[in-house]
Formats: sequence, structure tokens, C-alpha cells
Amino acid sequence: MPSQVCSPEGLSNPEITRRLHISQATVKSHINNLFAKAGVRDRAQAVRYAYVRGLAQPPGQAVT
Repeated sequence: MPSQVCSPEGLSNPEITRRLHISQATVKSHINNLFAKAGVRDRAQAVRYAYVRGLAQPPGQAVT
């Protein structure tokens, strides 16, 4: 899922669109699918989900 590559960096949908050369509709679709699968409502909840499950590390923390 392309948006997973960019969301941890805090990129907006338009920034993801430019970086991956895909449409904004495609980015929105991927983001919404990710939210649905994770059972979250927004990016803040998605970040928490990733931290709790060890899928991402908060900035400045060493990866173990």
C-alpha cells in the first residue's frame, strides 16, 4: 500500500500524491482502506496503532 510508505513521515495527501506520482483519489482510497483494516478513524489513531503494535517507532527512539 503506497500510502503506508509515506504516512509515518507525516506527509499530507497532496505530498504523497506528488512523491508517488499517483492520483489524490488513489491516496485517499489507500488511506481509507488502511483506517478500516486497523479500525481507526484518523491519522492520529493510526499512528498510535502503529506504535502500540511495534509497526513504527516514535522519532528519536532507537529501533530494537
